[in-house]
Amino acid sequence: MSRRVYDETDVRIRPGKGSRPRTKTRPRHDDAEYAMVVSVDRGRWGCVLDGDPGRPVVCMRARELGRTPVVVGDEVSVVGDLSGRPDTLARIVKVSDRRTVLRRTADDTDPYERIVVANAAQLLIVTALADPPPRTGFVERALAAAYVGGLTPILCLTKSDLAAPESFTAAFADLDLPIVLAGRDDPLEGLRADLAGTITALIGHSGVGKSTLVNRLVPDADRATGVVSGVGKGRHTSTQSVALPLVGQPGTPQGWVVDTPGIRSFGLAHVSPDDIVDAFDDLRVAIEDCPRGCTHLGPPADPECALDALTGNAHRRAMAVRALLVAVGGQDEVSADGPVDANEGTLEPYNGTLDENNGPLDA
Repeated sequence: MSRRVYDETDVRIRPGKGSRPRTKTRPRHDDAEYAMVVSVDRGRWGCVLDGDPGRPVVCMRARELGRTPVVVGDEVSVVGDLSGRPDTLARIVKVSDRRTVLRRTADDTDPYERIVVANAAQLLIVTALADPPPRTGFVERALAAAYVGGLTPILCLTKSDLAAPESFTAAFADLDLPIVLAGRDDPLEGLRADLAGTITALIGHSGVGKSTLVNRLVPDADRATGVVSGVGKGRHTSTQSVALPLVGQPGTPQGWVVDTPGIRSFGLAHVSPDDIVDAFDDLRVAIEDCPRGCTHLGPPADPECALDALTGNAHRRAMAVRALLVAVGGQDEVSADGPVDANEGTLEPYNGTLDENNGPLDA
């Protein structure tokens, strides 16, 4: 038997993984439906189709989106199984441009911005008048984040049965800040009217009664509530952001409230003085005459700041905004009681009237 002679036709070369060109053509997803993200949990996003709470679907993020962040409040396009049946999964293929964004950082030196909520029209800053005592520093930082992010801030005061609000609210009188009372005995009709037909994010320190307020606004929410510890700090009961529908009366537009986890620090590393001043139309025009590099803090740091030339209501608002700038940028300041933690907020003495059964309030 003669020995076989091999030639090139007997050689088979396995093609490499990169030899097959990958097409750059991507699906257009013309059949994608609009949805709003209402929850995020470990790589799965809860959405409602057309903003209808009765049409929930669970989604994953499409591969072509990469690591594009998707947060509560985002308006997205979804494809796949949109039936909403158990164990079904749709895909988020597009995230629409955000109209507003509420951002924060871990502290004032952290360059990484965390998006708390997207597309919210209002920011409800929930603060207790007692137990724990109110902190103006946190409210001032939340106001700055709202102004920069394009949200309309509203100050909501809880536990009004324990203390009077006048002393605390006086600090914000010149900012044209809406203020509502939401104590356990206060009616919520006015607050419901403010929230109707829009998306409102709720933020607040742990223990201020934010989850209790949400349960009053949305009885079916069943948000966990807790108690305040002996050191005047609350415990986290809300562990993730979630959007909850407000069911209005017939003929009343429906709104959404976004309950966020209790915040103990609110860094503003991404905020500059100009960002805050730009939120006020009249002040935005005035600072065009400021010299380059002006921080709008006035003398002696900025002796030629144009805000000092304003008069009347504009001047009062400018001084209130200047106080806000000082508070937001004052993480290195030292108070009479020692260093001030700007993230935690300045703990000011508060002399409100207390119920006799609750005893004195430690400032």
